[in-house]
Amino acid sequence: MTPLVIATKNQGKVKEFKEILQGLPFKVLSLLDFPQCPDIEESGSTFRENAVLKAETLRDYTEHIVLADDSGLEVDFLEGKPGVYSARFAGEGSSDEENNRKLLGLLKDVPWEKRGAQFTCVIAISPPHRETVVVEGTCRGVITLEPRGNLGFGYDPLFLVPEYEKTFSELGPDIKNNISHRGNAMKKALEVLKELV
Repeated sequence: MTPLVIATKNQGKVKEFKEILQGLPFKVLSLLDFPQCPDIEESGSTFRENAVLKAETLRDYTEHIVLADDSGLEVDFLEGKPGVYSARFAGEGSSDEENNRKLLGLLKDVPWEKRGAQFTCVIAISPPHRETVVVEGTCRGVITLEPRGNLGFGYDPLFLVPEYEKTFSELGPDIKNNISHRGNAMKKALEVLKELV
């Protein structure tokens, strides 16, 4: 089994990646397997810059293939915010609940037709001694008026997918992984990973 390091400490994300990578000859590791690993400041102004920065820094540190993603929610009415600040929208170390509360507050009186948004995911795959490959996936939706569902994490309870009339938190992992921004980016990433093994 080839070690593949997922550049995250987020258990929800690791679980999602393990499900998507099932059947491939990778031993999936995460940053939790490298407690001495230095913290990487996501100083990029785009998802792409952050993903590449994380992937290449960790590849050099672990000497394994590293898959790093940077993803977030871009709300039309907020001109693309929270964007790269999605995880810390309500401040450094803020919880999913606090971020969701802040977003709903900012959209308080915004009518349904102006609540369009998209999740964007950029994945950088950085193998030792080879060039980093970058792929991207998106998923369009609408921000609900209140949280719905209890599956998923982050902004999932607020992100409604019109085709299903359900939020990511109501859809469950099978459908979500298939249609989500991360799912779409991972389909492209899987092609890259298959070539590496």
